[in-house]
Amino acid sequence: MTKISLKASLLAATLGLVATAHAVEAPMPKDLPPYGAERPLPVPQITQRTLPNGLTVWVIPRNGLPKVNVQLAVLGGTSYDDAQHPAQTALMASLLNEGTDKLSSKEIAEKLQSIGGDYGASAGRDSIGISASALASHADELLALVADTALHPSFPAKEVTLQKANSLQSLKVNEADPDWQSMRAFDHAVYGEHPYARDQLTEASINAATPQSLQKLHDERMRPERALLVIVGKINADEVLKTVEQQFGGWKAQGPAPANVTQAPTAVAAQKLLVARTGAVQTNIRYGQPTAPMRDPDFIPLTVANTVLGGGFSSRITHDIREDKGYSYSPYSTLDVRRNGGNTLAVVDVRNDVTGATLAELSKLYQGMATEPASPEELLRAKRLIAGIYLLRNQIQSALANTLARYWLCGMPPSFMTSYVTDTGKVTAEQVQAMGRKYFAPEKQSIILVGDPKAIDPQLKSIGSFTPYQP
Repeated sequence: MTKISLKASLLAATLGLVATAHAVEAPMPKDLPPYGAERPLPVPQITQRTLPNGLTVWVIPRNGLPKVNVQLAVLGGTSYDDAQHPAQTALMASLLNEGTDKLSSKEIAEKLQSIGGDYGASAGRDSIGISASALASHADELLALVADTALHPSFPAKEVTLQKANSLQSLKVNEADPDWQSMRAFDHAVYGEHPYARDQLTEASINAATPQSLQKLHDERMRPERALLVIVGKINADEVLKTVEQQFGGWKAQGPAPANVTQAPTAVAAQKLLVARTGAVQTNIRYGQPTAPMRDPDFIPLTVANTVLGGGFSSRITHDIREDKGYSYSPYSTLDVRRNGGNTLAVVDVRNDVTGATLAELSKLYQGMATEPASPEELLRAKRLIAGIYLLRNQIQSALANTLARYWLCGMPPSFMTSYVTDTGKVTAEQVQAMGRKYFAPEKQSIILVGDPKAIDPQLKSIGSFTPYQP
C-alpha cells in the first residue's frame, strides 16, 4: 500500500525532513546553503534464486545489527475469497503460528523466545504474508520455523474456536467505530462488487470457519510458484540459500491455482452515502475515488500530486482546513495503490456545525489541483518529503524486506527501489495538474459521511442527496 499519511509526516517533520507550515511562512535567512542533491536509494545487492518448485528467493546481506528479517509473501489474499466467506483468508493467516504438525502454539512461542525472535502473519487484499525476525546467529532456526508454520499448520480445533471468538468480539468493537464504518462505506462506493470491497470478516464468514475449511483454504492458497521469500540481515547468502532449499524445497502446490483477480474499474459513478450515528458530536468525512494499479505510469506523478494536496503539514488541505479555517485538527489525504487497483482518499473529521463548510472547502481544494498549478516551492517540498520518508524508512531491515515484497506483489522489479526517488524528482507541475484533472475532479469523488443526520442534514441541501448506508 502507498500512503503519505499525517503520521509519517509527523515523523519526517521531527527529523527535519520537511518544514512545518509555520516554518514555511516565516522568512528564511538569506545565507542558508541550497538543498543538497537528492540521493537515490541504491538497489540492494540481491542474490536471487528460483527453486525447482517455483519459489522465488531474494537474499540481501547487510552489515549492522546481528539480526535477520524474513518476509514471505504469497499471492492470494482476501480478494480471492468468495462473496459468501469474505476475508476468511485473514482468519486462516492469523492461525498459522497456533500449531503445526510438529509444534503446539506454546512450543512455537518458546522457540521464538529462545532465538530472540518475533512473528506475525496476516492477509491483505492481495496476499498472505509472514513477517519474522531473530538474531542472525539463529537464521537457520528462524527459517525452519517460518517454513513449518507456512507449510504445515494444523489448525487445532481449540485454537480455531478461540480465534473465532476473538474475531467476533473484534467485529463488534469495529462495528461501533466510526472510522471503520466510514471505510466500509467508502470501499463499497469505490469498489462496488469488485473483490477489493470484501476485505473485512463478517459474522457469517467467521461462524462458517472450521479447522477443515481453513486447512482446505490453506492448501489452495499457499503455493510456492506464487510466493516470494525475502531474507535480509547479517547473513551469508550461500549458507542461507542452502537452508532455504532444505526447508522450502519440498513445498508443493496442491490442485489448480486460484483464478487471478481482475483489475478494479476506475470509471465508477461517484456516490454520496450517509451512515447514521445518532448523537454523534462530529462527522467523519471520507472523500475519494478509485485509481489505477502501481504499475500504471500515473503512480509516481499521482503520488506527488497527493502529497501536494494533503500529504504533509505544508499541504493544501492542512493549510486550508486546519490552519486557516480551523475545522479539523488532523485532515489529510492518502494514496492507497495495490496490485489490481487503488484509491485516493481524504480523511477529515470535523464538528457537526462545519460539515457542509468542510465539504465545500474540499471541493474547492480538489478543483484547485486542476486549475492552480503547484508552485515551485510546493513541488519541492512534496518531493523532498516523499524522498526523505522513503529513504529513512527503508534503512530499517524489516521495512526493506516489506518494501521489496510489496513491489514484487504489485509487479514491480527490485530496481524500482532506486528509480522511485529519482523519478519522483522529475515530476513537473504540469504532470501534477494533469493528475488533478484525472483523479481529483470534485464531481468524481464519492463522499461518505458518518454522523448524526439531524445535525448535518440541513447543511447538505446544496451538495446533493445522500443515500443511507449501513456497513
